[in-house]
Amino acid sequence: MLKDQDRIFTNLYGMHDRTLRGAQERGHWDGTADIIKKGRDWIVNEMKASGLRGRGGAGFPTGLKWSFMPKESDGRPAYLVVNADESEPGTCKDREIMRHDPHTLVEGCLIASFAMNAHACYIYIRGEYIREKEALQAAIDEAYEAGLVGKNAAKSGWDFDIYLTHGAGAYICGEETALLESLEGKKGMPRMKPPFPAGAGLYGCPTTVNNVESIAVVPTILRRGGDWFAGMGRPNNAGTKLFAISGHVNNPCVVEEEMSIPFEELIEKHCGGIRGGWDNLKAVIPGGSSVPCVRGENMRDAIMDFDALKEKGSSLGTAAVIVMDNSTDMVKAIWRLSKFYKHESCGQCTPCREGTGWMMRVMARLVKGDASVEEIDMLLDVTKQVEGHTICALGDAAAWPIQGLIKNFRDEIEDRIKDKRLAGMAAE
Repeated sequence: MLKDQDRIFTNLYGMHDRTLRGAQERGHWDGTADIIKKGRDWIVNEMKASGLRGRGGAGFPTGLKWSFMPKESDGRPAYLVVNADESEPGTCKDREIMRHDPHTLVEGCLIASFAMNAHACYIYIRGEYIREKEALQAAIDEAYEAGLVGKNAAKSGWDFDIYLTHGAGAYICGEETALLESLEGKKGMPRMKPPFPAGAGLYGCPTTVNNVESIAVVPTILRRGGDWFAGMGRPNNAGTKLFAISGHVNNPCVVEEEMSIPFEELIEKHCGGIRGGWDNLKAVIPGGSSVPCVRGENMRDAIMDFDALKEKGSSLGTAAVIVMDNSTDMVKAIWRLSKFYKHESCGQCTPCREGTGWMMRVMARLVKGDASVEEIDMLLDVTKQVEGHTICALGDAAAWPIQGLIKNFRDEIEDRIKDKRLAGMAAE
């Protein structure tokens, strides 16, 4: 359980002043220049020691990612790009940072950019986030006026500019290389890797793309020490984490908690329990819509971190916990997700362009029971042909929810097909 003094986001619910003055009163922008004066190597090593893993879904170690950036410039500028294109269904944690605690992100951008030898940072924000963009832009403007960013940022001797770019509301632009393409003014279509962004990213220059939460926690980690952050959660799953819990709980919320908190404790303590009690829990999608669902009875003893949820056959992802009770039509719920991925596919790769539409159409028939039992295995086979055979992970994201459905709720699909067949025979 997270103690109040260990909270990084002290204004998550907008109860306090989100302006620069309010942020400084809560301890942000405190000694920023001193952190920068400790040098690049110290910052990167401290981030490695903290055990912070990327909060955008993949969970890649942040300090290690930063260390891939070239130590010496070859004449090309370096860039930090912050991925604020929070478009995964169920995920709504970064928006709370940007609209209520934006200075955590702005300060994080300065320190992280310095650590990677970048004089410029671009924040790419989701098209639908209008108020969030206004709040974040206001924070950036305040930081410029106070001399915290710009020339000699925060009196550190480091020149730093920060730009906020508004996307057009395309899910695919949350994929880091599609985001870079969109930033350059091109169609948001993922690039082939290699080259990886650290070698050739934005405008062909060394670039690191990080999630909003990953960057916003940086200043507090460096002020309090990597060991402090590493002391929370289980080994390899360190620190605090924003959990966005939605669906059939009594009190849906976004909350900052310690990593590795038991699922039951998270729901009881912050969400007032499951709607209709624990016996009414049917399924949980623990990490945003692209990860496989877990049956309710298997989820109750789950630990909320990367490794434990992998053992449950799912993933922590962005920690967007979607709770579903017994009133949920699981087949229809997963059909709705497959419709979303079909709609958002950029169409660049054949398996994804054709596969997402094919999977959605089969799912639509399964919802009504208009299929044969053999088609369930055929659908599973197609998800395997899409998964891992595309340029970006959207193919995987479309395949995994269906795989989770077939693995955990196959009986529901089969019963619906049989009921439809019996109804048809009775009608004859």
